[in-house]
Amino acid sequence: MHPTAIVEPGAQVPASCTVGPYCTIGPNVVLGEECELVSHVVLDGHLTMGRNNRVFSFACLGVAPQDLKYKGEPTALMIGDRNDIREYVTISRGTTGGGGTTRVGSGCLIMAYTHIGHDSVIGDGVILANAATLAGHVTVEDYATVGALNPVHQFCTIGKYAYVGGGTTITQDVLPYSLTSIERNNHAYGINKVGLERKGFTPEEIKQLRAAYRLLQASKLNVSEALAAIQEKVASGEFGERVAYLADFIAKSERGIIK
Repeated sequence: MHPTAIVEPGAQVPASCTVGPYCTIGPNVVLGEECELVSHVVLDGHLTMGRNNRVFSFACLGVAPQDLKYKGEPTALMIGDRNDIREYVTISRGTTGGGGTTRVGSGCLIMAYTHIGHDSVIGDGVILANAATLAGHVTVEDYATVGALNPVHQFCTIGKYAYVGGGTTITQDVLPYSLTSIERNNHAYGINKVGLERKGFTPEEIKQLRAAYRLLQASKLNVSEALAAIQEKVASGEFGERVAYLADFIAKSERGIIK
């Protein structure tokens, strides 16, 4: 127990737990054996946590729900065993209108800036990636993965073993076992001319880059054919070092390029 930690009378913290600097633990918190609070963790409300959980800095668990109807009722958050709860995660306790309890299972990885709203139910082995944002009354079943920057609308259910790709907005239930993702309609809209000029690129360098981009985007060549045409012009001296770097970048890409 770090000397700067504040543990309110009534809290149950086993001697096997590690409580780091500036953590605050409310009077109705019950921790299981061998939990670790890294630093600056806030545990509030009627919070019960199982064994071997690790909670990282600035996470706030069991805090009051973000619900205008909530009037301070003694609702709860229950968390299982062996969870990693990363920086700045917020998990709200329940509301009387939603059953009174928010639940998180065991063996979950809850990454930084994730929010789990009131009365949500998270199963076992779930992965919630960075800034996954779950509204109230959301259910995420066992072994599902919710990608980074995913908002999930209230009352939605994400089925077992589903994988939701990053940046996907969920407004309906997600099928079990599915790979669900927003369409990836990304494009490179030519060169960043103004930015390059500000960084000192010469008119000739910008002209060459535009010509290289035309080969990539406006010709009927596929990426491999366009790359070969660009490399040929680099070898002949028609294109200089800026385009040579572009060609080298394309050649080394393992995931493919956005064009």
